[in-house]
Amino acid sequence: MKKLLLPSAWLLASLCPAPAATRINIASFSTILTEIAEKVGGDHVTVFALVKPGVDPHEYEPTPSDLKRVSDAQLILTSGKHLENYLNKLQEASGGKAELLKVGDLLPSLTMKAEEGSSGMTLDPHWWNSVTNVEQATRVVRDELSRLDPADKADFAKNAEAYLAQLDDLNRWVKRKVAELPRDKRKLVTSHDAFQYFAREYGFSISAIEGVSTETEPSNRHVAELIDRIRKEGVKAIFTESTLNPKVTKEITRETGAKVGGVLDVDGLGTVEASTYEGMVRHNVSTIVDALK
Repeated sequence: MKKLLLPSAWLLASLCPAPAATRINIASFSTILTEIAEKVGGDHVTVFALVKPGVDPHEYEPTPSDLKRVSDAQLILTSGKHLENYLNKLQEASGGKAELLKVGDLLPSLTMKAEEGSSGMTLDPHWWNSVTNVEQATRVVRDELSRLDPADKADFAKNAEAYLAQLDDLNRWVKRKVAELPRDKRKLVTSHDAFQYFAREYGFSISAIEGVSTETEPSNRHVAELIDRIRKEGVKAIFTESTLNPKVTKEITRETGAKVGGVLDVDGLGTVEASTYEGMVRHNVSTIVDALK
C-alpha cells in the first residue's frame, strides 16, 4: 500500500496565500494632508486625493463620485478652520462610518479680519504655510492612524519620524533663505490673504489684494488704499497666485511701479516643482526672497 504524501508547508502557503493586510481607506480634501497621510501611512493606507494639486480649495465642491469615495472611507481628512463649507455632505455620505478629522482645528489659530464688507474676525485657514504647523499636522495624522490601526503603530511612528526629519531640514533652509532678506524688506503683497502663518513665523508684514477667501472681489477703495501703501513703503514686488486671475495685480503694478515678483502656490500643492510640500515651500520662499532683495 502506497503512503499518501501530504504537501509541504511551503507548498500549501504558495497554493493558498494569506489574505492581503487590510488597508485604511482615507478620503483627503487637502493636497497637503494627502502627502502627509501617504508618508505616514505607507503601505497600510490607501489615500483617495479628492482635491487635486492646482485646485483652489476655496471654490471646490465635492462631486457625486467624490462622495462615493467618502462612503468607502474609514477616515476623512479636511483642512479645518472653516475652509470646507461642505462638511455636512461628507458626514451624510459616510453614513457615520468614517472618522472626520479636521486637522487644522487641532493646530494653533490666527484670527484675521473677515471679508471686506463684513464685521468681526475669522480664522485664517491657511495653516500649511508654516512648516512648523505641518510638522504638528503630521503628528496629528500619525496619532489618528495609530488609533485606527494599533497593530501598525510602530510603522506609523517610524514613517512619521522620517517625514518630520525632512520637514525639520526644510524649516532650517527656509530660515537661512529668509535671512538673506533684511527685515525692513520683508513686506509681502499677495493676491489673497493666505500668508499670515508664514509671516508670523518668518517676520514678514502682509498686504493682500483679496481677503481670506479667493471668492470675493476687492473693492475699488481697497485697491486704492493698497496702491497708496505700496508707494509709501517702497514695496519692490507683488506676487500672483497659480489659481487666481492676475488682472487686478497687473493694474496695481502699473500704478505703483512695483514688479510682478512671480507666481506662488498658496492654497496647496501645485504642479512640477511645487508638486510636493517641500517643493512648494522652496518655490514660494525662493520666489519671494529673490524678488524682494
